[in-house]
Amino acid sequence: MGLNIIKEVAALGRMAIPALKQKYTEVFGEGPRSNNRQWLIRRIAWRLQANEEGGLAERARQKALELANDADLRMMAPRDGLALSGSALSSVRTLSNAESRRSALPPGTFLTRRYKGRLVEVMVAEDGFEYEGEHFKSLTAVANRITGAHWNGYHFFRLSKQEGDR
Repeated sequence: MGLNIIKEVAALGRMAIPALKQKYTEVFGEGPRSNNRQWLIRRIAWRLQANEEGGLAERARQKALELANDADLRMMAPRDGLALSGSALSSVRTLSNAESRRSALPPGTFLTRRYKGRLVEVMVAEDGFEYEGEHFKSLTAVANRITGAHWNGYHFFRLSKQEGDR
């Protein structure tokens, strides 16, 4: 890292947040999504160094793009709790404190969620859940089958309490 970059990074530590946001916009070509001072300093320093040193190799950049295409990433959580605004992705009402999660899901209800670009549909059965012709005892088992990782099934299908119910 050249002496010039070291001085610029040191100067970032003395800047106020509005100045950091302006510098971020200069360096990245778009406004920041955060007002966190430490995050802004780190991101700007990273970009300055990447510009000076040449950034990622093309092979690494391609691999990162490939991984990002396969991930279910989101910059910010949706405001209404649904994956796609304007479309009803869940046919289940929001649970209240007084209700048990299982009793709030009557048999025959379909739970839907968009995951990695495809629509996942699970039916609530009398004694569990059905997904792609298979029977599961819990929503967690269904979420595990869909993602290949451990998920709380109610969180995966976004079945949680409303803010006022807590």
